[in-house]
Amino acid sequence: MPIEQKPLLFTPLQLRGITLPNRLVVSPMCQYSGSGGFANDWHLVHLGSRATGGAGLVFTEAIAVTPDGRISPQDLGLWQDEHIAPLARITAFIKSQGSVPGIQLAHAGRKSSLTEPWNGDRQLLPEEGGWDMVAPSAIPFSDGRATPAELTTDGIRRIIDAFRDAAARALRAGFEVLEIHGAHGYLINEFLSPLSNKRTDEYGGTFENRLLFLRQIIEAVRQVWPQHYPVFLRISATDWVEEGWTVEDSVKLAPIVRAYGVDLIDCSSGGNAAHARITAGPGYQVPFAAAVRQAGIPTGAVGIIVTAQQAEDILAAGQADLIFMGREMLRDPYFPLHAATALGYDGQHWPLQYERARRKPKGTPQAGAR
Repeated sequence: MPIEQKPLLFTPLQLRGITLPNRLVVSPMCQYSGSGGFANDWHLVHLGSRATGGAGLVFTEAIAVTPDGRISPQDLGLWQDEHIAPLARITAFIKSQGSVPGIQLAHAGRKSSLTEPWNGDRQLLPEEGGWDMVAPSAIPFSDGRATPAELTTDGIRRIIDAFRDAAARALRAGFEVLEIHGAHGYLINEFLSPLSNKRTDEYGGTFENRLLFLRQIIEAVRQVWPQHYPVFLRISATDWVEEGWTVEDSVKLAPIVRAYGVDLIDCSSGGNAAHARITAGPGYQVPFAAAVRQAGIPTGAVGIIVTAQQAEDILAAGQADLIFMGREMLRDPYFPLHAATALGYDGQHWPLQYERARRKPKGTPQAGAR
């Protein structure tokens, strides 16, 4: 590709009053490295290095809106004002590198009170600091997991208020994009899916009723989140099992949430059915983003997107508007810089401190040479 032709991957995208400098997004990825909900130096270096690496939008991990909404005790939170300062330090650095800081707000529902993945990802016992879980219905996620308590309407209202309050704190912390986590079997996803929502009140039964909890969260967030800042929604576009949430449901959802103030749908899948069988492969979730986009809302594609050309082709085909990358960004924090080189584009910003390494001089000795 000629240098003078800017790849789509490096074309800015404006959403409300925020312009992303490119289409590469660092997906929310739990680090299981906090204490008491507080971010620390690990999170600063982890997220800051992805901004230094050139990502247009850098998301935090899922940030719990209540203490019992954490996946593990090591997750970050934003249920009190004291959590704001360490997050503000991170957003300031991300902005200083020309990237946009994003936050994902979440409640883990029946998939909470677990150990870290490297410690078995198992249910915490009360004597280990575990807590009682809540969900739309008293249905455990899988065998061996504790049964959650069914949320009362008062409990639902408190969680909706917690999302609103966390959004207000996120604004004070300097975030400019907010994503509501409605995927992967966590609380909002549990309400949406007929597999986990067996309620008989206004929050269960029909598609419209199962959507009510999410709608009220979006409304609550939009009460405090500025109109010139975008709101994203991450969904599991399908449960991957019969009688669960489907791609057709996701397409039906899209114009509804857009009317309530969602600007982009981040299309992932799965996580709400322990017995689901998912055949994963390069770009396997991209068709979900393409289908939802046809419903008239911008989308983000995610899932085994690992090369610059693959990402460029997704955008060129009109399948998505943003490319969310998780594990590939863990493998290569500087993926955007390398992607620009791979696509023959010379206009991607490099940190001034790194400019002298931008081009390898001819005749450079190979690694290990003296």
